[in-house]
Amino acid sequence: METKILKPDDLNIMLCAKRLKEGELVAFPTETVYALGAIATDADAVKKVFEVKKRPLDKPLIVAVASKSDIQKVVKSIPDKAQVLIDKFMPGALTLVLDRADIIPDVVTAGSDSVAVRIPDNEVAKKLIALSGAPVVVPSANTADKPSPTLSSHVKDDLDGQIGYILDGGASDIGIESTIVDARTEPPTVLRAGGVSVEQLKKAIGEVKTKREETKPKYMPNAEVMFSAYYDGMTDNICARYDNIVKSGKTAVIICLDSSRASYGNRKVYTVGSNYRDYAHNLFAMLRKADGEHYDAVIAEGVKPDEDLADSLVARLIKLSGGIII
Repeated sequence: METKILKPDDLNIMLCAKRLKEGELVAFPTETVYALGAIATDADAVKKVFEVKKRPLDKPLIVAVASKSDIQKVVKSIPDKAQVLIDKFMPGALTLVLDRADIIPDVVTAGSDSVAVRIPDNEVAKKLIALSGAPVVVPSANTADKPSPTLSSHVKDDLDGQIGYILDGGASDIGIESTIVDARTEPPTVLRAGGVSVEQLKKAIGEVKTKREETKPKYMPNAEVMFSAYYDGMTDNICARYDNIVKSGKTAVIICLDSSRASYGNRKVYTVGSNYRDYAHNLFAMLRKADGEHYDAVIAEGVKPDEDLADSLVARLIKLSGGIII
């Protein structure tokens, strides 16, 4: 099968919607990362997603809809606090876990009586889902052993020859996955920190619980990943670790904010932008770059607490480093 990258014009979006209706898979942009789509009510099409991604069948998939009114088609009920979150953060980088409606097959939810649903804040995604006339599963468009894709080229690198079309929407705006909240509990439980911060959730609905994420990452970069705690001597600590790695005969690169680039002298550095939203946006892309340039180790800067997306970034870095902080 030839994999084609298409411009996201109306004709190509209609073509991809037709392919979805025919039971095929299509990759497309969202504001978080690129998604691998299949019609959520088509169990056979959804099974193809698991096969292509090499994803275990016991890992449920997120379902996306095109509008707030469509949420009611895939869930049995919407609690009051869930409605507040829908009104405030959807469309956006928020996924809500609710009781699933009967139209969602078991393969989507790994047999659970719940379904995770969101509305992407991306016009290409919303048009595609609307034209498909059905909810669409939206796992990241990569194999299970690779970083989430933030460019159409990342998708082609991972899935070339396995899907027909990739709609190219440019770089993902956020670059990390959506925040997942189980809205069936009281208070609601944050299952995964992502594009909507825990602080934003608290401001909207008050108390939330947080569930500790597994430290084992869903993929293992070729390079060893480590990150520093955030404190006054952080850059000195990172420099010392970098120098020790290089002295041992290995190669390393540092991931940092623009503002601290000078602290690392002539060491190899990837700068990710001016703030933590930029950091989140570029993290997965930098990991792919490090693997492409065959670095042995990646040292990521720590994250200042209480900043925008700090909790989401720390959660990602903990998983990537296996929970080891330098």
